[in-house]
Amino acid sequence: MKAVITVLGKDRVGIISGVSNILAESNVNILDITQTIMQDVFTMITLVDISGCNIPFDVLSAKLDKKGVELGLKIQIQHEDIFNSMHRI
Repeated sequence: MKAVITVLGKDRVGIISGVSNILAESNVNILDITQTIMQDVFTMITLVDISGCNIPFDVLSAKLDKKGVELGLKIQIQHEDIFNSMHRI
């Protein structure tokens, strides 16, 4: 199963590291990642494989949310199914 992680906020040191460390600890594999900085606004979209995740999805989501608060960012994770359903309507 796949999920999409979005990160948005003011650019600073440690954003990618903070997110990727949580994913590695949770046995979540990064399949694709894109990031850009528009002036001083950091944006990142990451496609991940959560099939081997060693914690429940809601716990992973809470960890990412907590890291977002620590870094002053908005971090969200959504199942790929949500995006697939949206495109079928």
